[in-house]
Amino acid sequence: MIRDLSADLPALRTVFKDLTEARLATVDPDGGPHVAPAWFVWREDAIYLSTRRGGRSWLNGELDPRVSAILDRGRDWLELSGVILEGRAQMLLATDPEMRSAMSDWHQKYRSLLTGDGFEHLARSIPDLGFLRLEPTHLESWDHRAPD
Repeated sequence: MIRDLSADLPALRTVFKDLTEARLATVDPDGGPHVAPAWFVWREDAIYLSTRRGGRSWLNGELDPRVSAILDRGRDWLELSGVILEGRAQMLLATDPEMRSAMSDWHQKYRSLLTGDGFEHLARSIPDLGFLRLEPTHLESWDHRAPD
C-alpha cells in the first residue's frame, strides 16, 4: 500500500537514513527517466544526494530540477519497505558554504567505506563532487511487513 506520509517525515528519516545508497531519478533532455545510485545524507531540512558534477544526473538536474529519490530495504516480500521523495533539486558544489554541515555528515557516514586508499580513489574518480539537495514536496511510503 502506498500513501502520503508527509507528517511521518521524522520517523521515515530515522528508518531509512542509515542506508548506504539511494536511487536518484532525473529527467533526461528528451523527457525520459534516468536512474542512478547515489550516496546520500538525509538531514532534517532535506536529503542531499552526491553525484559527479558534469555527470548525467547533475546535467539533468541543471536542465530540469524535477527529481525523485527512492530508499528501500528488505529482500523478501514481507520485509520490503521504502519511501519515495519527490521535489525540485538545488544543485550545490561540495565546497559551497551551504554544504558545510551536510558534508560533515556525509563524510561521517561514509568514512568506513573510504578507508585505506578509498578517499584518494574517490577524489581521483570524482574530482568535482556535487550534491542535489532535495527538499521533498511529495512523499510516499510502503511497508509489506505484517502488522504487529
